Amino acid sequence: MAGKTIVVANWKMKPATFRDAKKLFDATKKVAEKCPKVSLIVAPPSLYLHEIASKYRGKRISFGVQNAHAELSGAFTGEISLAQAKDAGAQYALVGHSERRAAGETNEETGKKVAAALAQKITPILCIGERERVSGGEHFSIIAEQLRAGLADVLPAKISKVIVGYEPVWAIGGETTMSPREMHSMSIFIRKTIVGIYGDIGHSTKILYGASVGEKNVLAMLREGNVRGFIVGHVSTDPERFATLLKVIQNED
Repeated sequence: MAGKTIVVANWKMKPATFRDAKKLFDATKKVAEKCPKVSLIVAPPSLYLHEIASKYRGKRISFGVQNAHAELSGAFTGEISLAQAKDAGAQYALVGHSERRAAGETNEETGKKVAAALAQKITPILCIGERERVSGGEHFSIIAEQLRAGLADVLPAKISKVIVGYEPVWAIGGETTMSPREMHSMSIFIRKTIVGIYGDIGHSTKILYGASVGEKNVLAMLREGNVRGFIVGHVSTDPERFATLLKVIQNED
């Protein structure tokens, strides 16, 4: 596979204290230094972002924000702007994560956030994914609509700067997991949809997989799933398991 494997460590609303967040980052940093094949993006709770990012002196880790508002400033109590996220050290932004969509974020809002991130020279990671699958294949139209809306304000010259993260919600934390073969088909569909909008430049889109990602399934997904990396949730807050996951990727032939 050409290029480094992208791994996004989405800490979600963990750890409970900054002291624990620092411990987790120190453990993550230690293993990241031994994994040059991995391009690691750590997305901590926004309250911890500046303190962690400002003290980091290495080159193996970049930082992301889990969510931000599309407007630069204003009367949006409880929100943070992408400009503020950038000032705190974020180079990436998750947009439209399945948990944000479940809380009410719309396709149109994801489009505004993607455009706002690009305006701040932050790389948006546009998360898409269907909640359930039925035999009729309706999920493909859901994915296509999420892509069209999320990329609505992206100029052709900027499309290569957008990363797409595919999260099949039905495969998160459940008994049914997605096979690499299924992911390969979805990757082809995602690229085909983007190429349909932007032309051949859409082939350059980097696609990540994110649903129940762990040390046991990353290798097969990397080899057979047609992906450039992963969005890792709860495993990224378990230092031992996350270290194993990164080492599995590093040792992949």
